[in-house]
Amino acid sequence: MATTPDQERPTLSDLEQAVARVQSGDMAAFRQIVEATTDRMFRLSARIMGSLADAEDVVQEAYVKAYQALSAGGFDRRSRVDTWLYRIVTNTAIDALRTRKRRRTQSDEAIEPEFDGVAPAEARVALVEIEQLLGLLPADQRAAVALKALEGLTSAEVAEILECSEGAVEQRLVRARATLRQLGHEA
Repeated sequence: MATTPDQERPTLSDLEQAVARVQSGDMAAFRQIVEATTDRMFRLSARIMGSLADAEDVVQEAYVKAYQALSAGGFDRRSRVDTWLYRIVTNTAIDALRTRKRRRTQSDEAIEPEFDGVAPAEARVALVEIEQLLGLLPADQRAAVALKALEGLTSAEVAEILECSEGAVEQRLVRARATLRQLGHEA
């Protein structure tokens, strides 16, 4: 009997079991966690970073942090595994944006789409447009918009990932919309 993609994708229970195996010393089980979550984590990172190359760096760094935390017993299971990973990726991306902003100079050129033959040209152009709009926002608002509007998470999930209240998430979204409206764009 053939399996469907949904049957091949590990369930939350599978991820929890993989975490337990990593925490008990089976470091090879981390590969299952990475394979099950890479697409979502990369998509989130790309939306926050606005660059596929930067997104890849962020995701790799986030997985290193997650691996180190798991092997040191740093995941206390107060949240779901995927929520915990979203938090690590989001925080790593926000840190990377802050670093990028500090390094950016007045002479930086506009962001141009990267054409590597993997993603369609339209996807690259769309990513640049999203980056330009999101780039107008502070990092915390940018992360809230990416998680809520682009990833489709609930306000409660976004609040857990950003480690703030749901009201703070909604306030960040309101401020982001106001900023974009003020600049002539609709959020």
